[in-house]
Amino acid sequence: MILSLIVIVVLAFLILNFFLLYGLKTLFTKSPVLIESEVSISIIIAVKNESKNLPALLISLGELDYPTKKFEVVFVDDSSDDGSYQIIQHSIQSYQNFRLIKAKNKIYPGKKGALEFGIASAKFPYIIITDGDCIVSKNWLKGFSNMFSLGFNFAFGICPINKGKNFVSLLSCFENLRTEILTFGIANLGLPYSTAARSLGFQKESFIKLGGYKNTVETISGDDDLLLREAVKNKLKIGILTEPGTFVFSNSESTLTEYFHQKKRHTSTSNHYLFRHQLILGLWHFTNLLSLGSVFLSFISIYFIIPFLIKLLMDIFIVKKYMKRFGVEFELHEIIFLQSCYEIFLVIHYLRATFSRKISWEKADDINAVN
Repeated sequence: MILSLIVIVVLAFLILNFFLLYGLKTLFTKSPVLIESEVSISIIIAVKNESKNLPALLISLGELDYPTKKFEVVFVDDSSDDGSYQIIQHSIQSYQNFRLIKAKNKIYPGKKGALEFGIASAKFPYIIITDGDCIVSKNWLKGFSNMFSLGFNFAFGICPINKGKNFVSLLSCFENLRTEILTFGIANLGLPYSTAARSLGFQKESFIKLGGYKNTVETISGDDDLLLREAVKNKLKIGILTEPGTFVFSNSESTLTEYFHQKKRHTSTSNHYLFRHQLILGLWHFTNLLSLGSVFLSFISIYFIIPFLIKLLMDIFIVKKYMKRFGVEFELHEIIFLQSCYEIFLVIHYLRATFSRKISWEKADDINAVN
């Protein structure tokens, strides 16, 4: 009985990881199709109290390798009270293709309302959104232009979190890596379910056909994942941008309080995924947690350590093989420690997101609400 149970767990874990590895292998071994055309793009950035992060973002936007006449940057200030509006206003004076507007009479609350307002004002037929705390790479627009020229209605790219030295930063960076490994691997198998608003692009026409954010209002978050869900439901063509030089970087939260509130906001969206995506993710995380927890049953039978060891070796292999592809690097001891933390915190994040009070889109508001 015990051996049968162990065999079932191990087989389920290995089968799911086989499909993930196949998705990752085919994703990164495909030769990118490059098209020289440069489409016209509007970059929309909703900003709420990002004064500390805006200077780095503005510098990176100013260094984009793309014809100035072919893109615009639209900052949408959503009632910032920390000087963000003034910082942007002063910094963009020398850029003819940068402009700043205030989100007025928003259709939807939170970030979705600010983004919808900005997208409505966009001059160009293609839209890319990112966040106020990001740093975009030089060839970011070229990568998305290539995706759009290939006929994709939606596209999303890799968004590494910079690896810091404290525990929160390390954990955030590793969680983001594991999330992107899973997200991109499954997406390449034809099942895109998640993306990050830090690097998401789409045809404005497609966005309008979906009704904008009209069908994503189940939660205050989800301006990325739930919009992608609607694109999947409507069978739009979705592309994946993985080329080096197109990444969008950001820093992690600096404290545990900020970290937990951010994760609560993001995780709450998963309750509104399509059923098939919830099923796949449920099986994935369930088999991973069973394999991790099996070590605590080794006092019943030494064989229970087998799923744990197989999981440990598989996790190390996947992270070591693909971490550089996703813009980060970890030492062996960091992978072993952080992988266990990652699995445990997944459960904590899900329980907090499912059973605790509602949250707003801007992290400072969340923190103030519980203080």
